[in-house]
Amino acid sequence: MSEKVIIRQKRNYETNYMSLDPDEPGSDKPRPVRNIQELTPYGMVLAGLGTCTAFVVNTYAEHHGIAVDAVELKLSYQRTFKEDCEHCEEIDKYEEIIKMEVSFEGSLTSQERDKLFKISLHCPVHKMLKSGIKVKSQPVLHAVK
Repeated sequence: MSEKVIIRQKRNYETNYMSLDPDEPGSDKPRPVRNIQELTPYGMVLAGLGTCTAFVVNTYAEHHGIAVDAVELKLSYQRTFKEDCEHCEEIDKYEEIIKMEVSFEGSLTSQERDKLFKISLHCPVHKMLKSGIKVKSQPVLHAVK
């Protein structure tokens, strides 16, 4: 399974979402996402990571007087389910990878670009995904009304 999402956030925090169709191998033409239901659950995770990252970069730039016009993130999730499930009874952990390319628009120095990239790694969602998080679930004993 492969999922690709592109997030573009302007300095004013206006955010555009695009995706590449996972059902069309080799497709590299992004299409606008107009409704969150257009994304798979994996796409939603990528969109959350990209949006948080762009927000952190834009907030930092705004507070430090760095003239970034926009932040663009290309995110992809990669996992070969078929290969994983050939021996899924024996596997305790699957190899899942999120790749993220971060680019900046604006008249920035190389030092500013380097600093903004380092700041992009401080997104709380990035930290959570990188270090992992335990999810504790329990049933609710009464029906939802």
